[in-house]
Amino acid sequence: MDSKKLELTQSYSLLDRARDLIPGVAQTFSKGPTQIVQGVSPLYLERGQGSHVWDVDGNEFIDYPTSLGPIVLGHNDPDVSKAVIEQISKGTVFSLSSPIELDVAETLIDAIPCADMVRYGKNGSDVTSAAVRVSRAFTGRDIVALSGYHGWQDWYIGTTTRNAGVPAAVSDLSKKYVYGDTASLEKLFAEYPDQIACVIMEPVGVVEPAEGYLQATKDLCKKNGALLIFDEVLTGFRIAYGGAQERYGVVPDLACYAKALANGYPLSVIGGRRDVMELFDEIFFSFTFGGDAISLAASQATLAKMQSEPVFEHLWRQGQKLQDGYNSLARENGVGDFTSCIGLAPRTVATFSDPESGHDSPALRSLIQQELVRRGVLFLFGFNISYSVSDADVDHTLEALRAAMGVVASAIDSGDVESWVDGKIVKPVFRQA
Repeated sequence: MDSKKLELTQSYSLLDRARDLIPGVAQTFSKGPTQIVQGVSPLYLERGQGSHVWDVDGNEFIDYPTSLGPIVLGHNDPDVSKAVIEQISKGTVFSLSSPIELDVAETLIDAIPCADMVRYGKNGSDVTSAAVRVSRAFTGRDIVALSGYHGWQDWYIGTTTRNAGVPAAVSDLSKKYVYGDTASLEKLFAEYPDQIACVIMEPVGVVEPAEGYLQATKDLCKKNGALLIFDEVLTGFRIAYGGAQERYGVVPDLACYAKALANGYPLSVIGGRRDVMELFDEIFFSFTFGGDAISLAASQATLAKMQSEPVFEHLWRQGQKLQDGYNSLARENGVGDFTSCIGLAPRTVATFSDPESGHDSPALRSLIQQELVRRGVLFLFGFNISYSVSDADVDHTLEALRAAMGVVASAIDSGDVESWVDGKIVKPVFRQA
């Protein structure tokens, strides 16, 4: 498959304009210019339909970032758009609560194993932070044990290298442990007896949990009087209808969902045990757009489609074909030691290792991205599959990957991968500590 340099005049004209208007240029760090090969890849998308998107210069791409995961059915899904348009004709936000809040709540409580009650937010960070606050209120403790990524709020981001502006006193109340290592969590409980309010974790990331690990974590929490929170912002309504709880059969005290919940409309939810959730009457979790009817209508239509059509079977099938194809093509081209596609099939992540140091290689990541975007495939970190990804999309992507892997092999053989990248090398979101 031939590589084609893209016309990107409008994208980079908008970038110049944005630098004077918007700090960091983009509203989401992972959508910003540091995450793409500047000069090679588009920066601004104008529209989407199904599994495809078009940039402001008219270039068309198969969309695998899917806005970092929310587009689980496809852009402008007809059922979701119909529901949204019907709700717009009735109103968007009201001066009192709307019945649709109850309708969606009933559906979510049926879907989420741990949920006796639910509350809504707009972003994943809203509900992970609500989970921490209600856990502290319930237990009367202050310390949070965590693993994984949980959003931008102080209690979490203070533990990362992007902790500017977070008071040390706040950061000191959050303690990291190692996912998959039960002993590291046991050590925290021993170091802070009767002080840990909750353990918040992504139940699965890019590696399946070892047999019994999630249950062992739950047992540790119960033994030590802490609540267990599953952050299912990424896994919920993507790997299974009931998320990781359904897949692994371990039910936490609280769980947080967002991303795929409303097929691109801003909605998040926290659900959990009734005795814990009832404390939302006491803690302050309140904002104007928490029950906006537009996003709830979108969620209602999204969840209905998930129940009536083979959405999850499709996500797993198409994702597995892409994951297997990626790894097979890497091996065929002799670069399997330097790049691979890992994770659960509905949401995979590509890894890149420097041929010399073995460390993460932004240059290889940039080269793959460059070669794919020039062949009509928008690719940032891996493959977020949507229900609209067709067999033709998969075939096109695998042909693009075949060509891209050949270029990667040549670049590695040359001993200077960076010289094969025609724009700025991508940068990591989190700097090395």
